[in-house]
Amino acid sequence: MSMNTFGHLFRVTTWGESHGPALGATVDGCPPGVTLDPAMLQEWLDRRKPGQNKYTTQRREPDAVKILSGVFEGVSTGTPIQLMIENTDQRSKDYGDIAEKFRPGHADITYWQKYGIRDYRGGGRSSARETAARVAAGGVAREALKSLIPGVEIKGYMTQIGPHKIDRDRFDWDQIEQNPFWCPDATAADEWATYMDALRKSGNSVGAVVEVVARGVPAGLGAPIYGKLDTDLAAAMMSINAVKGVEIGEGMNAACLTGEDNADEIFMGNDGQPVYSSNHAGGILGGISTGQDLVVRFAVKPTSSILKTRQTITKSGQAAEIITKGRHDPCVGIRAVPVGEAMMACIILDHLLLHRGQIGENRGKIG
Repeated sequence: MSMNTFGHLFRVTTWGESHGPALGATVDGCPPGVTLDPAMLQEWLDRRKPGQNKYTTQRREPDAVKILSGVFEGVSTGTPIQLMIENTDQRSKDYGDIAEKFRPGHADITYWQKYGIRDYRGGGRSSARETAARVAAGGVAREALKSLIPGVEIKGYMTQIGPHKIDRDRFDWDQIEQNPFWCPDATAADEWATYMDALRKSGNSVGAVVEVVARGVPAGLGAPIYGKLDTDLAAAMMSINAVKGVEIGEGMNAACLTGEDNADEIFMGNDGQPVYSSNHAGGILGGISTGQDLVVRFAVKPTSSILKTRQTITKSGQAAEIITKGRHDPCVGIRAVPVGEAMMACIILDHLLLHRGQIGENRGKIG
């Protein structure tokens, strides 16, 4: 199985399975001299780890990250950084009943058809557990960004759970950390809690929409045609488990707008830099960042592992019924928020390094 690496200059390779002894990431291309220690990365992993509230899987994993290489005396050396997270709370017996069956909505059947072998214990590589490694790598990217372009801030939050959306008029950045849904709308968070309580008790699951914003990103990142910043951002978010759709800026809603409504008007600011009347473009024009906020949105499908009887087939082609036991997220979108942040950090750093390597500093002057 190939294709476990993403990035150009800042390259991340993830490894490991849901029920194996450990999983992790090899990070290659981190600049030397970046201050790094496990506690810095742990801060981000603690946001993603399971079992933190009743709305996520009750698998108890500390997700304690170890740095095995690439850091000396507290700073990166420029050599590959090896990150490892041990699995400590596997319950593989929960999956014994599905060894011969394919779970509807899961990658079981496609992995089997392609490779002729699959790890049925939690899905192996197809498990969302793999995203812990991405969050660890994203922690490295955040620290590198902090040293190269101080002031960059990356923030993710949920804007919808099932049919229930936030009210943008009540948007409050300070609320995001105050509820288990990373929701910027306190009223919506209360409504979601009631909705999720009933859903969780019924053994069902639901999808969600996650939005990730990066503020303080300079203009000029990305390249035309095949090196677009939004191309790599979309691919990164689409690679997250259970993601079925990605939007940049106005996204699909842009099809509903006229050119007059959609185009962000440009003015000169008091600091001699261009300012925009709006941000329908999501901070990217022609594949290149404008200096505005980068806005990416992705849709996460409902968790396929549910305590509901479903129809399926076995590896021998026989009809069967299946109920997926084990500990699963009733809404995987909740823990996808820190994963989306991590992928945003990795892609921005990668494009910053590409930009510095080819251009150095922006060449076009205004005014």
